[in-house]
Amino acid sequence: MPTVTLSDALLDELVQICGEEHVFAGAAARFNRARVPSPFPVHRWDEFVPDAVVLPTSAEQISEVVKLANRERVPVVPRAGGTGLTDGAVPLRHGIMVDVKLMNRILELDLEDRTVTVQPGINMLKLSEELKPHGFIYPDNPASYPCSLVGGRIGTSGWSLIGGRYGHTRDLVISFELVLPTGEIVRVGDGGGPKVRKSSSGYQLKHLFMGHQGTLGIVTEATLELVKRPEAEFSAFYAYPSYLDAWRATGDFARSGAATLAGVVLFDEWKLAYLRRDDEAYIPQPESVKAVVALALYGNDDEVRASAKRMLRLGKASGGTYLGDEISQGDWASRHDRYATPLHGRTRDGQVVPMSWHCEDASILYSQLPAVREKWHAIAAGLRERFDMFDDWGMFAYTNGAFKPWGDYLTEIDIGIWEMQWDDESWAAWVDAKREIARVALEHGGSISACHGSCREGEVDLVPEELGGGFEVMKAVKRALDPNNVMNPGKYLLDRAYEEDAP
Repeated sequence: MPTVTLSDALLDELVQICGEEHVFAGAAARFNRARVPSPFPVHRWDEFVPDAVVLPTSAEQISEVVKLANRERVPVVPRAGGTGLTDGAVPLRHGIMVDVKLMNRILELDLEDRTVTVQPGINMLKLSEELKPHGFIYPDNPASYPCSLVGGRIGTSGWSLIGGRYGHTRDLVISFELVLPTGEIVRVGDGGGPKVRKSSSGYQLKHLFMGHQGTLGIVTEATLELVKRPEAEFSAFYAYPSYLDAWRATGDFARSGAATLAGVVLFDEWKLAYLRRDDEAYIPQPESVKAVVALALYGNDDEVRASAKRMLRLGKASGGTYLGDEISQGDWASRHDRYATPLHGRTRDGQVVPMSWHCEDASILYSQLPAVREKWHAIAAGLRERFDMFDDWGMFAYTNGAFKPWGDYLTEIDIGIWEMQWDDESWAAWVDAKREIARVALEHGGSISACHGSCREGEVDLVPEELGGGFEVMKAVKRALDPNNVMNPGKYLLDRAYEEDAP
């Protein structure tokens, strides 16, 4: 699809649809909504900005914008909180950015059937505050909890820190309304009414429209699961003298059978070295500590007390050293506050420089974690050796399967990047490194991504390899639902679905 510049007449039509105060074509508004929290090729920033930004206030307005885009063959890119780490909301073909932040109301609170219906621009933290007086939570709990929005969570099929106990976004969204790429408004769920949790009537369309990174539509309303606010929480952090000792303990905790287990996380030696060096909030541990395992339990008081005793026994039996209440409770409680907080890193000679945080994530089987860890750090070391603008900030692995903590693990390697040093050579090397990180995940029976998506340059190249024939189905779905390829074109290599039309 060619690059477009919106005409004055088309901008006037957008104003007629959304109102003058909700349409922006100035540089500040356009560039701000192209930025993402992960490192970005700032030397090429002007290639990835929208031509205009609209902030609609209704599904009908979004529908009209999308219909206009189809008529004019103009790209449309949805944006919610903009916290995504694989550029899902970055326009690759310019066009119209549809920012849903003004659609942020609670539409219905149903305490009898335990649902809440909201608009896509509501923030999880704000929603939790509104639910607290009623004794409920919406337990979708990402690291970006204070700043990510419901619409974006659906578009990325997000992962939750307490997903082992309550499930992830795909488990917690009951149904939702969305505008399709041609402008029609539909609701998808498991079938039946908007609050039905299980149906066998027809295709299960809900999951098709989760994790598509804005390529199949724009969410305008969602009905979510309510869960009783837990009476008790318990968190415990254990130190280990080696990664393998900690890895074995992680398996013991995850396979404990405790229904209250919300998650287990394993921090490796590189991560601890980074925390000792550069995280002011970290309580330093002796050099003999090479790995840390953290776990969290949620539920009724009597259940959590019984499960906590089991976990304490397992921790002691595994050779772990309990790090105390201050670290165990305090670090877990601050898990959201420290999201993407690092603002500096170190060059090879120890110079402190401004760096941005990026993490490559994958789903890795428990049995493969040690091998993947070694290969990923080797890739990071090679990158750092070539360019003194990268810093290895370590890895963690987190129980990934909802209600199945013994299975695969969300595994991330965190890389600090001195963005102002970008040039074409270093950017190409970074893309190559990301591709190799993804390849390691596939070679060990994993998935390229557990939560962020895999639509960014580098890892996206391996999506057809991971999905096999499923990628052909993806292309067929995209072409059928978006015949003019206006909805977030360029993502997931889905432009290939239209190549046979080329002259």
